Amino acid sequence: MAYANIKSIMDTFIYDKPLIYKGRAASGNAVSRFDAHTREAIDDGWGSLDEAAPPLRTEVMQDAAKSVINYVDSPDIPFDRTINPYRGCEHGCIYCYARPSHAYLGFSPGLDFESRLLMKADAPELLKKELAKPGYKCAPIALGMNTDAYQPIEREYQLTRKIIEVLAESNHPFSLVTKSALVERDIDLIAPMAAKGLASIFVSITTLDRQIARRLEPRATAPERRLETVRRLSEAGIPTGVMVAPVIPALTDQYMEQILEKAYLAGARRAGYVFLRLPHELVQLFETWLNQYFPLKARHVMSLVKQSRGGKAYQSEFGKRMRGEGLFADMLATRFNLACERLGFNEAHSRLDTTKFMTPIAWRYRQDGPQMGLF
Repeated sequence: MAYANIKSIMDTFIYDKPLIYKGRAASGNAVSRFDAHTREAIDDGWGSLDEAAPPLRTEVMQDAAKSVINYVDSPDIPFDRTINPYRGCEHGCIYCYARPSHAYLGFSPGLDFESRLLMKADAPELLKKELAKPGYKCAPIALGMNTDAYQPIEREYQLTRKIIEVLAESNHPFSLVTKSALVERDIDLIAPMAAKGLASIFVSITTLDRQIARRLEPRATAPERRLETVRRLSEAGIPTGVMVAPVIPALTDQYMEQILEKAYLAGARRAGYVFLRLPHELVQLFETWLNQYFPLKARHVMSLVKQSRGGKAYQSEFGKRMRGEGLFADMLATRFNLACERLGFNEAHSRLDTTKFMTPIAWRYRQDGPQMGLF
């Protein structure tokens, strides 16, 4: 790389350096696509732009939801309904495709997404009502597909656990993907459901490099600890898989085979991956983060992203948004498939059982025999 190019990159990194908030991935509250005004930091003569960023506390608000099951009809995902107990995510993964959804709430997809969270306190009761509707047809529910159902605030609010309790009582199948070891807390609920073919868990692992992970997903469980979670879940008899997600070209893709190998040794038997997705405001957020932590790799990373996205930073077409296209994306798919074949991933796939489902109304009448109780 020419000296002039290196100097230009370093000048941008030094003089336009964004604020660094401890434990946060985003560096500011960039305006959303719905905002009519923009915000800009200005030096007031007191050197305030050179000061360290103040601590940023997490704020949790009530989310007044009328329903809790969200139905989706995307042809490139293996489920048709989800439940998200929380909106926003304290894990703060800079690459999270859910960040732009915070704009619908009037918040920024930046720091607001990580620190201004909403929780659906009445989600368990809403779920009972929806499962009890006469026309409800049972199909597996995916938990936390927008934001992680086991993010840090779950320790206090326990909404995910309460939702699983409702699903367990009604023999309703579910699956989830998480980056948190907190899922181990609920093995007592999940393992009995798994024994009846009602539950499966995927653990998402992006990289095995602790330093990259710390900056990339600052409040998520450390990579090696997630592998331990895979082991504990599989030892409990829970069908466990690994998601290499997202794969970031020239930054984390080198770890794909290692992640798969270590996850298989830990007991995972299913695997998947997702190519980096950068919809809407996420492009700017991710590029700012790249220039902040990996300035000499930033151009190369984004070049490979655009080569795999038809010349753009993102493509939303079904079938392409998860995998990308072009030479690099094809090579990535080949690497993944060869590694899975060599290790023995995805050789068997048993569907979650929907035949055992019973509506919440029927809970009061469960008997050893067919006769229902009067009271």
